[in-house]
Amino acid sequence: MLIVTGQIIATIAVLTNAIAYGTDVCGAVITRSVYRRLDDATVTISAGWGHYYGDKRMPIIGVSGVITAVLTLLIALSAARIGAAVAAAITVTALLTWLTFYVRIAKPINTQQTAAAQSGIIPADARALQDKWDSILKYRVTLQFIAIAGLCVALILF
Repeated sequence: MLIVTGQIIATIAVLTNAIAYGTDVCGAVITRSVYRRLDDATVTISAGWGHYYGDKRMPIIGVSGVITAVLTLLIALSAARIGAAVAAAITVTALLTWLTFYVRIAKPINTQQTAAAQSGIIPADARALQDKWDSILKYRVTLQFIAIAGLCVALILF
């Protein structure tokens, strides 16, 4: 029963973390290129409103993804599935590192762009803010990929 529970929780973790992974991939593959073609005001307003809604709706997804990854790790340990536990531990490490990038770099920029979109006042460093936000996408995508891959390996090894 513990193994089946672990598989169910790991599957939920894959699905929840896939939302964040897909969002970051979309940003890296599509949105970043679109924003490079737009003027600073349009980029700031578009990104600002995007962050406004994203920062309201995505936390429950992110928290659920981390919690289910941690539960996957704990269940794997409890079931003595060492391979699955190692894979889940790699996942948790990747997610916590991703969260560090978000909290330290992305979130402050999200807040500034949201304020600019709501007020209509475009900061003088608007393009630099977006460039800094874009600069961590490669890390965010890689960390989410590692997390999803780790969860898939944990599922296989349960």
